[in-house]
Amino acid sequence: MTDLADLSAAEMLAAYAGGSLSPVAVTEAVIARIEAWEPRLAALYAYDPEGALAQAAASEARWRNGQALALDGVPCTIKENIATKGTPVPLGTAARVLAPAAEDAPPAARLREAGCVILAKTTMPDYGMLSSGLSSFHKLARNPFDLTKNPGGSSAGAAAAGAAGYGPLHVGTDIGGSIRLPAGWCGLVGLKPSFGRVPIDPSYWGRAAGPMTRTVTDAALMMQELSKPDARDGMSLPPHDIDWLALDIELKGVRLGLQMEAGIGLAVEPQVRAAIEAAAKAFAAAGAIVEPAQAFLTREMLDGLDDFWRQRAWADIGTLPEATREKVLPYILAWAQRGADLSGDRVYRGMSQMLAIREAALKASAPFDFVLSPVSPVPSFSAELASPLHDPERPFEHIVFTVAANMSDQPSISVHAGMTREGLPIGLQITGRRFDDLGVLRMARAWEVLRGVEVPWPLAG
Repeated sequence: MTDLADLSAAEMLAAYAGGSLSPVAVTEAVIARIEAWEPRLAALYAYDPEGALAQAAASEARWRNGQALALDGVPCTIKENIATKGTPVPLGTAARVLAPAAEDAPPAARLREAGCVILAKTTMPDYGMLSSGLSSFHKLARNPFDLTKNPGGSSAGAAAAGAAGYGPLHVGTDIGGSIRLPAGWCGLVGLKPSFGRVPIDPSYWGRAAGPMTRTVTDAALMMQELSKPDARDGMSLPPHDIDWLALDIELKGVRLGLQMEAGIGLAVEPQVRAAIEAAAKAFAAAGAIVEPAQAFLTREMLDGLDDFWRQRAWADIGTLPEATREKVLPYILAWAQRGADLSGDRVYRGMSQMLAIREAALKASAPFDFVLSPVSPVPSFSAELASPLHDPERPFEHIVFTVAANMSDQPSISVHAGMTREGLPIGLQITGRRFDDLGVLRMARAWEVLRGVEVPWPLAG
């Protein structure tokens, strides 16, 4: 019998509507799951089981009175950098002053309005600038598939929580791969929507909030709510009438690009290559037209982006009093400090590489309806490392398949492709045309069907 904590959001909502389950019983099961895992995972911040049970009781009353909301009674978590009213936002670093947030940021507001049971915030690394669970503020987050390994980041706690079964719905953020990388390393579905599709505050170029779930259907359920308008995000898209749950797609004739080389960065590990190529063959057998997609990322692009992001980080970290600055994670401090000596011309040229990446990504993907690639060139790595290379002078060699979609506004999703011999998940990335978020979800759902086997979720035992 399926543990209640492992039910999907769609299954929970159907059971609530039919009266066979209550939000209180489900929330109790999720709390028990958290108690079994959390001392080892360190996925949560501001965990509030009593508050969650109170929310579940209120949800149960709404179901009983015929007043249920869209996601009523479904447990969820929210990434720490997405403000929730009354909770400080440390951004993963011990260098921040802790002050209660004045209001819910848009993604948190939408989930609360939909009746979700908000269990906790989830942990992240300093300033969200690592693909890792390392943090100077939070305990070290770990991967439930292998506690010696990294969950990825910066949506580290969200990925660990999703894989361990801390309820079905989790929301992360992504500016270079921070949803898709941890989703891929933890077996989850992780959608980076088109830029502006999900209102977020504060907004920034390339930054997106999106769902991290065990199933594509649950990600679509979240998008129904997260994509609702919010005037606080002046960079958000106008509202669109999208039937997020219309997930069927005819694969015959769909044009797919298969990108197995990014142009630079880490080499694709053989087991990762085999899993992604097998997925491409399965799509081709189902009628899709699969052709090679060219590499387009250059060293100038990645290094320029690195320059700009370093200087952007140093603009904040460099103004801190020295005693406060020393609280920043040493890796992040070492990485950001190089931004102090960059000339204005070099920073400008670095920022211009965002546009260069955008143009190259859109040109390379134009012949295709969707592009298949690895999420990461390599499987998960040691939990104690900041990145696969753990080198602040080469910080982004592993994000070469993910970062382009942030610059090009394209929707891009991670979905589980298979396991390594060592029992670590491998993520398949599916990237669509700008604003075709529904198409990307449909392709991910089609892959779930073609894949057939379920993800072997880890047990707390």
